[in-house]
Amino acid sequence: MHNKRNLRLRSFLAGGIRWANSQAMCTQFKIDILNGLHAFGTSVVRGATTKDSFKLALYLASASRGAGDTVYNTTGELAASGNYTAGGNAVTNATVPAATGTTAFWTPSASVSWANLTSSGSFDAALLYNDTSASKLAVAVFTFGAQNVTAGTFTLTMPTNDASTGLLRIA
Repeated sequence: MHNKRNLRLRSFLAGGIRWANSQAMCTQFKIDILNGLHAFGTSVVRGATTKDSFKLALYLASASRGAGDTVYNTTGELAASGNYTAGGNAVTNATVPAATGTTAFWTPSASVSWANLTSSGSFDAALLYNDTSASKLAVAVFTFGAQNVTAGTFTLTMPTNDASTGLLRIA
């Protein structure tokens, strides 16, 4: 009897019926990260139930902004003159994080502009940071072609909010 059961199991597996597991980060988890629902460390305490406020700050081409940034700081930021305020401009956050396939994404719901801007030098980067967090946690650095603006409007146009062009994408 024991041999018949083994034979049936082998026949079942050999018959092409197999369970297909695949290692992956869950798509909903990616959306949840963008919504601030998971805290893997003990230093993170989420008391608020409202979405956070974000800002974009502009940085000189000579600055060293990148993946190593942890918080907003003024080192290399445009000078607070010429209609630029230290800390940058608020980001309109009316878009809900979403996913297509296995990629979660979020894009601000409006472009960010500085009217009548006169830059204090050539700039080519913007830091997106969480203005609600006490330490102004960095989110991402975005680079673009170097700009010099004199009494003009500078606008960072937001991409389409989707899995292939969204501003923040977790694949």
